[in-house]
Amino acid sequence: MSHQQEDDADYMANEYDMEAIDDDMDDEFHGRDVGGSDSDADDYDYTNNKMQDTSAAEARRGRDIQGIPWERLSITREKYRQTRLEQYKNYENIPQSGEASEKVCLATKKEVSYYDFRRNSRSVKSTILHFQLRNLVWATSKHDVYLMSHFSVIHWSSLTCSKSEVLNVSGHVAPCEKHPGSLLEGFTQTQVSTLTVRDNLLVAGGFQGELICKYVDRPGVCFCSRTTYDDNAITNAVEIYNTSSGALHFIASNNDSGVRDFDMEKFQLSKHFRFPWPVNHASLSPDGKLIAIVGDNPEGLLVDSRNAKVVSPLSGHIDYSFASAWHPDGLTFATGNQDKTCRVWDIRNLSKSVVALKGNLGAIRSIRYTSDGRFMAMAEPADFVHVFDVKNGYEQEQEIDFFGEISGLSFSPDTESLFVGVWDRTYGSLLEFGRRHNYSYLDTII
Repeated sequence: MSHQQEDDADYMANEYDMEAIDDDMDDEFHGRDVGGSDSDADDYDYTNNKMQDTSAAEARRGRDIQGIPWERLSITREKYRQTRLEQYKNYENIPQSGEASEKVCLATKKEVSYYDFRRNSRSVKSTILHFQLRNLVWATSKHDVYLMSHFSVIHWSSLTCSKSEVLNVSGHVAPCEKHPGSLLEGFTQTQVSTLTVRDNLLVAGGFQGELICKYVDRPGVCFCSRTTYDDNAITNAVEIYNTSSGALHFIASNNDSGVRDFDMEKFQLSKHFRFPWPVNHASLSPDGKLIAIVGDNPEGLLVDSRNAKVVSPLSGHIDYSFASAWHPDGLTFATGNQDKTCRVWDIRNLSKSVVALKGNLGAIRSIRYTSDGRFMAMAEPADFVHVFDVKNGYEQEQEIDFFGEISGLSFSPDTESLFVGVWDRTYGSLLEFGRRHNYSYLDTII
């Protein structure tokens, strides 16, 4: 991933300022005219100091799911969407990669809905720090979500619509437990680049190679480690998994070209693999035998998890990749790339991808499968999440359309909920969707 700070800063200023496209949108989105009666004041409840959320019932009555007052703007939602599609700048390491990839992508049917809008929670702000890393939202149940909000890891309960701080990294963080492989002095002012939560274990990775581990069901931090002291040290991705014996481990992908496996039973590094280029994401197959490796190279790798021996190269993408995920059957996996495509691969024939799926605005920066394998979701940098019907060969998709940068997405383990983090100065929030079932009477309780 990119680590030239000046280039990153310039790009972030261009990409994230979605309001700059239209001055009228800027006035409304940022309340410059809040003194008038037609301001956004009704979107803010001064009695409880909380942004108004949008419920499913309100959305059915016509309210914008993000609470954007289109009826008071001088531009329609449709016109602004078209402007975004025309002017959004996709970050590329290989020039024109997005245009070059379009001709190989599958044409999908989009008039379907697998997950219905349930709620937009504006009182919980989902934020990001690096424009290429978007794995900062994790659901551990259909009601429980963990996400980054500035320097805090926040737990959000969609059941009670309440939030609580789980970890604050703005100051000094040090482990309260002593383990041989732990950095007892801890860290100060950690900039969190990636986050994951599973089986009560939370792991946050930082810009300087920091790894902070905490069990969410007990106080304090249990383990701290620095993967490397290299200048190019950012932790790009972390994945928690269980070994065949049930032991809890996690894999950290790093910009120093390393992939490290940590044993959380022994609290120590168990494996360290090196690759020819910075690794942006690594994901382990369900049987634990293979790892999909993607990074700062158009070609990915499928490697043996025991020794990192290359099983097969993955050729097809034409830019750098930042996402990967395995289907629960262990036979197929997906990779997401800055060429605006997600490719699906079959381990029984890796000479080419099974299918290529296209985004609208930019890179595919996050991919998730449901635990039953029925659906796959992929997130672009902003505005669009695509949910594909895996069972029917990815030929049909639900396109979830909104405005704002995407900090991450996550299905709940039971597949019933889908959460999407939205980063925006005014309309930052957490979007929640519920899996559609053919039981219409249940809609009355939403």
